[in-house]
Amino acid sequence: MQRVPARAVGPAPYTVAVAETESTEKTPTEPTKAQLSAARGFVAEHGTPSKAVVERIGRLGARVVLVGADGAMGDVVVPNAETGAALVEAIDALESAEWDSDTVNATVIGAEHRRTMAGPRARA
Repeated sequence: MQRVPARAVGPAPYTVAVAETESTEKTPTEPTKAQLSAARGFVAEHGTPSKAVVERIGRLGARVVLVGADGAMGDVVVPNAETGAALVEAIDALESAEWDSDTVNATVIGAEHRRTMAGPRARA
């Protein structure tokens, strides 16, 4: 009969790994000058009113998707959703939005962008 080693007393390895990667520092919520400059540049190039949708993207933080008055899309990546909301608030020409029918219908996606999104088989 084979002997199975006893499990060590204590938390499971997954729990330990999660606890070790957990950040105890508070992530700043103020957008950087570069983030503000990128969003202002997008608005200047694509017109007002521009819309902004803040989306969480996991460990990377959040993505502020910008939709210009001309339908162009752009984005700014920030450390967290709170920073994204602060970025939208800091720029008067941006209005906070959700992916509702008005925002989706305001986007203009060209044929090249659709091919890129479709993947390599669509380009073959």
